[in-house]
Amino acid sequence: TMNAFGLIQIGLMLSSTTIISSLQCHHLPLQQRKVIESSLRLLDKMGKEFPQKCLREKTSFRFPMQVLQPRQKETVGVAIEEIFQHIFYIFSKNLTLAAWDGTALDQFQNGLYLQIEQLEACVIKKHTQHRWSKEASRLKLKKYFQKIDCFLKDKQHDLCSWEISRAEMRKCLQLIDKVTRKL
Repeated sequence: TMNAFGLIQIGLMLSSTTIISSLQCHHLPLQQRKVIESSLRLLDKMGKEFPQKCLREKTSFRFPMQVLQPRQKETVGVAIEEIFQHIFYIFSKNLTLAAWDGTALDQFQNGLYLQIEQLEACVIKKHTQHRWSKEASRLKLKKYFQKIDCFLKDKQHDLCSWEISRAEMRKCLQLIDKVTRKL
């Protein structure tokens, strides 16, 4: 059997980890802004100017703005986490024809990944996730990223399709940045 002292120690350990994570969570919006800023910088660093020859292929994917306008802060957090996951997923495959700087791409991916982990630890209380999973906004978000994914597949992940997607992700991150500054 475990003695009272052992239980107290475990209790102390648990409470100190909660304090640590709640401190990190407290700085989350600020951290998020930093991640977004560096992600935007890295997106620019990854490639050069948008190629003129790709202009005619530009497509409108129409980001679902209402996803970032719910009443609760948590839901926005959940939405942002999901957006980061989608971006991470899109940029993690079939990149051979994208003429990008590999180091910048890796840093971009790592930054997103760490932020996803942090958001999962902080923002997602089970009930918000449950509510959010049934929401129309989640489906709209999924559709938006599916459009980008299909576009890439249709164009066989060629250079222009990647450049257009990179420009789109840039727009997407700028929108999130605007929203988090207001929160």
